[in-house]
Order: sequence, then C-alpha cells, then structure tokens
Amino acid sequence: MAFRRGPIALAVLVVATVVVLSVYQVGGVAHFTDNEDRATVRIEDEGGDELAVVDSEVADGPEERYTGLSDHESLGEDEGMLFVFENEDERSFVMRNMDFPIDIVFVDADGRITTIHEAPTEDGSDLTSYRGEAKWVLEVNRGYTDEHGIEEGDRVEIEYR
Repeated sequence: MAFRRGPIALAVLVVATVVVLSVYQVGGVAHFTDNEDRATVRIEDEGGDELAVVDSEVADGPEERYTGLSDHESLGEDEGMLFVFENEDERSFVMRNMDFPIDIVFVDADGRITTIHEAPTEDGSDLTSYRGEAKWVLEVNRGYTDEHGIEEGDRVEIEYR
C-alpha cells in the first residue's frame, strides 16, 4: 500500500513545484522578495521640509536599467523611475531612444543628492553621458527639480512597495 502512494506523492510534489515556479515567474510572489517594482521617493531640503513626493517605477536589474524610460511616451506630473544599484559608484546615463526630456538626479548611499542634470532628448547619433556619484538615480520630467526647488545636498528617502 505504501508503494502505491509514493508515485502519487511524487507527482503531487512535482505539480506543486511547477505551479509555485510559474506563479513566481509571472510576479505573483514579488512581495515576498527584495525585488519591488514601485517606490515612493520623498525629497526634503536640508532643513527637513518636504519638497516633493515621486511615485516611481523601480529599475533594479540590468535589463530594466538599460531600457529605463526609453519604452515610455511620457511621465505623469509626480512620476519617475528609480534606478537601484547594489552600491554607490560613479554612474553614467544616456538618453537612448527617449521621447521626452528629463531631469536625472544622482543620490549617494547616505540619501543625499550629489548631482542633478537636465537632459534633453537626443537624435541618437552622439549620445551625451550624464555622470554622477550614486547608489540610486531618479529620473523625472525635465524641469521637475527646478519647479520643486530640489538641489544638490537635499535628502532623499525611499519606501519600496
């Protein structure tokens, strides 16, 4: 009798494993992993006054960081994309295949803005490289940082969801 249950139990285990892996592949269990796909980015001045809150998509893998906003036609008023890296380093961004201009905000490991670039769209023949020291890079609509008074030295807090 016990030998007859063995193949059935093995089949149930295999099916359960396939189901769990399939759900994981389509993102059904993303909330159990470190890979969050959205973040709320709060920006405060040096005195602690809130300057802006940005609802951001998260680009934390090589493919997502390479594509960035190039597959978007636009961003909403308080929307952006947050590029997440494992450590702070010198980063370089280009406006590859972009349909709209952006501000590129470089944030160090302590949550301080190190550099802000205004980046227009480019024709793709000779891409400008925008550089800064960062663990995170936030991209928002061009002019957003000026409109909200965001400057180098301001503090950024990130809440993943």
